[in-house]
Amino acid sequence: MKSQLKRRQFLYFSSALLGTLVLKACGNNNNSTSTTADTSTSTTTEIQNPFKVAIILPGIITDKAWNQIGYKGVKLIEEKLGAEIAYVEQVSQANQAETLADFARRGYNLVYAHGGQFDAAIQQVAGQFPDTFFIGVNGAVEGQNIASLRIDHLQGSYLCGILGALMTKSNQMAYITAQSFQATDEELRGFELGAKSINPDIKITPSYTGDWNDAAKAKEATLALISSGTDVIYQWLDNASPAVLQTAQEKGIYAFGNTVDQLNIAPNAVLTTPIKRLDLAINYLAELASKKELEGKLYSLGLEDSDILYLGEFNEVISDDMIAQINTVKEEIITKKITFEPCEENGKSTLCVNTAIS
Repeated sequence: MKSQLKRRQFLYFSSALLGTLVLKACGNNNNSTSTTADTSTSTTTEIQNPFKVAIILPGIITDKAWNQIGYKGVKLIEEKLGAEIAYVEQVSQANQAETLADFARRGYNLVYAHGGQFDAAIQQVAGQFPDTFFIGVNGAVEGQNIASLRIDHLQGSYLCGILGALMTKSNQMAYITAQSFQATDEELRGFELGAKSINPDIKITPSYTGDWNDAAKAKEATLALISSGTDVIYQWLDNASPAVLQTAQEKGIYAFGNTVDQLNIAPNAVLTTPIKRLDLAINYLAELASKKELEGKLYSLGLEDSDILYLGEFNEVISDDMIAQINTVKEEIITKKITFEPCEENGKSTLCVNTAIS
């Protein structure tokens, strides 16, 4: 929204949810001022005063991964739109629906549920609160007041699959995450398709820890894969991701970061990171909502949005020729010479590579 807003921030606490949950409000400016819109040049619908945005997180905002980038997103909304913001960390599955409902009852205009694991809770709650718009980050749900925001994980993991295939010596690679749902399934599929475009005989083993933040489980899964011959691991975890990367480094194999550049966590192991600027994507949808232009649909952003999805710094072991090969494929995806289309494989619905003939 082009209108400039005066900033208004609040720090507050709500009552405990289900006896244990504490809602935390973000913002530390004690010199609060009224939030009003400058309408001198605006032709769009003004932001409701105050515009209130919340995010519900499965992990902690200091995980240097998924939850931290989500928190940065609502902080950006605060900065750009002058919104009141709030967040809740470490929301368990049992508390998802009540946490969403609590924000809606308190008049929040926009509530982000940061993870595909919130989809069922969003569907359960949204119909009761038509004046609140719910956004499932990484979700697959849509409705009158429900949208899903997705980064095209498959595009990023396809590039990583190619790079992994160029680096593996055992032809055994793995994908570690916490849960299987649409976003993680697509990321796994992209990694597999990219690797097999280089060597169809490469084996990709998925491993699910059941917990995004349990470092011990992540390390255990990593060690088990390495002992079976895996020498390249693609991981998508939250607070547990450093355990995978550091274990890979200790054992002398390669790995990939995820979401934020994680090369510095294990500089000898991390080949690169598919960086997902969800903070920018989260702010983008909030801008649409502030202008009453947000629709109940899936918003998917990919490599064509070069400030939102891109590969981070490459490990120094990667040659210039490899980087050039990755960049060529990236451009082919952007220009749709390479697309990913629904198909059947081994009796199951999945996605396959479709290469346009020039």
